[in-house]
Amino acid sequence: MQIFYTPDIAVNPELPEEEAGHCIRVLRLTEGDEILLTDGKGSFYKALIARAHPKHCEVTVQESWKQEDLWPFYVHIAVAPTKNMDRMEWFAEKACEIGINEITCLNCRFSERKEVKPARLEKILVSAMKQSQKATLPILHGMTDFKAFVSQPFNGRKFIAHCEEGEKPLIKDIYHPNENALILIGPEGDFSPEEIQCAMQHGFESISLGKSRLRTETAALVACHTLHVLNQ
Repeated sequence: MQIFYTPDIAVNPELPEEEAGHCIRVLRLTEGDEILLTDGKGSFYKALIARAHPKHCEVTVQESWKQEDLWPFYVHIAVAPTKNMDRMEWFAEKACEIGINEITCLNCRFSERKEVKPARLEKILVSAMKQSQKATLPILHGMTDFKAFVSQPFNGRKFIAHCEEGEKPLIKDIYHPNENALILIGPEGDFSPEEIQCAMQHGFESISLGKSRLRTETAALVACHTLHVLNQ
């Protein structure tokens, strides 16, 4: 069944205009039809269309329930956005499908892109959430200064994936199942030595994602997927 994103459904029984247009104009649903909604906060709602208007589609909620947690750990990937935003959007979409709780766009010394439009990324996350039958929308943070970010507290293990020489164990060798994890992924030019040192001073552990040198968006997705594999 098609899922519609209705973040305010608990207080306003009406589909947002874009969702209403898709429901009524594209899918040609009408009054009395049953639809499935999610608030993006972990709950599903079964509802009937009460007023089939392409801009103001009102519904009557019949039933609501919480979706069970799909993974027993917290995944936060902080990544320097790529110059080509299509690649960053690809990562956001696939990470949401696999399972991610939080994404932060990092502004690093060698970042190729210094600005992002969170609204575009959030739209992609909403679509991926609905497509993958999830009821929780990942938290998205726009451009965030690297030094300010690494100094913030995190309840779990903190890792930084970089290309500098030195001891860097594979994440599979030091991560333990069910641990919350925050992983930093740098830009194509990698983190600067100063950024790596700064992160480690704030409790981040250096890791390797394998022998191949990966593109930024590939490394971010590999990190996300690896955590899920290690928890299976």
